[in-house]
Amino acid sequence: MALMPVEEALARLLGAAEPLAAETVPLAEAAGRVLAAPVVSRRTTPGADVSAMDGYAVRAQDTATIPATLRLIGESAAGRPFPGPVEPGTAVRIFTGAVLPTGADAIVIQEDTTRAGKNVTVNEAATIGRHIRKAGGDFATGETLLAPGHKLRARDLALVAAADVAEVRVARRPRVALLSTGDELVRPGAGAQAHQVIVSNIYSVSALARGAGAEVIDLGILPDNMEATQRGVRAALDGGFDVLVTTGGASVGDHDLIAPALTAQGIELAVHKIALRPGKPLMFGRSSGGAGTQVLGLPGNPVSAHVCALLFLVPLLKVMQGLAVPARPDLRPARLGANVKANEQRMDFQRAEIIGREGDLPVVRPLPVQDSSMLRNLARADVLLVRPPHAPAASAGDPCEILPLED
Repeated sequence: MALMPVEEALARLLGAAEPLAAETVPLAEAAGRVLAAPVVSRRTTPGADVSAMDGYAVRAQDTATIPATLRLIGESAAGRPFPGPVEPGTAVRIFTGAVLPTGADAIVIQEDTTRAGKNVTVNEAATIGRHIRKAGGDFATGETLLAPGHKLRARDLALVAAADVAEVRVARRPRVALLSTGDELVRPGAGAQAHQVIVSNIYSVSALARGAGAEVIDLGILPDNMEATQRGVRAALDGGFDVLVTTGGASVGDHDLIAPALTAQGIELAVHKIALRPGKPLMFGRSSGGAGTQVLGLPGNPVSAHVCALLFLVPLLKVMQGLAVPARPDLRPARLGANVKANEQRMDFQRAEIIGREGDLPVVRPLPVQDSSMLRNLARADVLLVRPPHAPAASAGDPCEILPLED
């Protein structure tokens, strides 16, 4: 079977994805969620002309000749505006954020004045509009502040709150079920024997999925037994999950049971072998009935599982929440910090470290050992150095492309 290019596999995966339904959540619970409806301001901010500095509200024409002594008639503080007008020859003590009194058209900062009892002497001429934040200078009632498909960041929440919006419509979080397979797998802390392997995929894949906005349920480890595997797959498909992610059992060995178990449940696998290193064995399909459950079968090898989750699962979850995702892996420009060999037919994602910068570009060097079972180098790496299929040998200083390991 010919290997499928990474771009084609990603296109098939994302092409079958559909945005999830929307729900309304309180603003306090909206961080990291993706808007499903625009945020429209319910008020104008500032709601009135306000002072940007501590000082005195005056009529600029009263300070045309300096020094100018004005009579103090009151005070305007944030939340406590002065009730009357500023008449000729008068001034109002004003504080940052306070409403500008009627009749005033300038602020004189307190450093440019001398106070003596009920009088204030202005030592620098005022300029009309100086130190005044105009009403509506930030945004106005009815203005669209954020559009659908925007992921809410901490600073966005401040904007939404200031617009007097207490709830937002967001895409529902994808519900992800995670199944691991293999007789050799045991949990951390269980006292693994020499012939056993401590399962690590659960934790890295779950973290990537949660970072992409999903809710993750770990359904446990399945033994290398067809009946148990089919039972576990069926339970996952009946659980109302949006995505089922399996790790392990995705190759073609006698104990690789995930593909036949999925097929037995009526799932047609759209992808099975892709031109990717690490991670050639990868499966994708969708269950029938209703909206269906997206199924993504990752390799059992821990580095391969992580790279495949980064390349395929994270974009899938983003699309399901209405985020825009590029049609190919989101690669960034860089420069090589070491010579690299020619590549073969598979797109190669090498663990690499950033060793410096050349202008705006990072300089990267692949780590010396690329065995896909070795997790220390994955943890040590800053990025993945991406080598296209059949790329010729390249030298230090040549341009290259990288994929960030953290979204």
